[in-house]
Amino acid sequence: MAFFGKVFGTVAGFAAGGPMGALLGAALGHAADKNTLLDPPPGGWAEQWKRKIAPDFMGAASYIAVKMAVNTGKKDQALALGMIILSAKVAKCDGPVNRKEINTFKRFFAIPEPQQRAVGNLFDQARQRTDDYHKFAEELALGFKEEKSKLENLLILLFLIAKADLEPSASLHPEEEKILRHIHKIFELSKTSWDYALNGGMPRSIVDEINPYEALEIHSNATDEEVRNQWRKLVREHHPDMMASKGASEAEMAESAVKIVKINAAWDYIKRNRGL
Repeated sequence: MAFFGKVFGTVAGFAAGGPMGALLGAALGHAADKNTLLDPPPGGWAEQWKRKIAPDFMGAASYIAVKMAVNTGKKDQALALGMIILSAKVAKCDGPVNRKEINTFKRFFAIPEPQQRAVGNLFDQARQRTDDYHKFAEELALGFKEEKSKLENLLILLFLIAKADLEPSASLHPEEEKILRHIHKIFELSKTSWDYALNGGMPRSIVDEINPYEALEIHSNATDEEVRNQWRKLVREHHPDMMASKGASEAEMAESAVKIVKINAAWDYIKRNRGL
């Protein structure tokens, strides 16, 4: 497994900057350095993956890395790899990758200079074929089924890359739209998420971003009405008048004001994601 460690260890230190957040890849390199990213679980799976590797060795290696990162809970690693790989496939699906698409990718991924060549190599490898994009999307959908905001951000990034070389009024290339619609379906995102990405929405920070359902202290399987009622309950609890009636200190009042902002932001996101 040393070879795989070297392949994916080259992305050590990969960082997603700008609106997409920061430092997604430090853990990726750490795991690769220790040769743990692709170590088999008890019982082994070497023969299973040996069959999958041929004939597309590098494509299979990338898929194994994403799958094992998801299966072992190394979700930052899976997301970092998935972002690079799916970005490359969307950029390539309508023809040769052009400078505008590459520049858009770089704009949202502030890659430290020592890792630029390695990330570029992974990007180049991933764009060699585009028909296998759904496998990577399916693994990310599994790993982030409780964190839809991260999947939505990834979809938005893919839209930005697909539209990078278009005139303002031009439509997506049919192949790009086909792939993006399939990824949207695999991610099980709402129609409003699609519309938001299609109409030029920008990604939110995905690092240190609280899960909107966690912010509302409710499970993601809750009904629309349950989520709405919980939002109202929390807003009442942290309302300045309610806090004042409880004799809250200035510090507690300030803390509640911050909580209300987060509560309302979570509710706004959930409303958009569910199409309420």
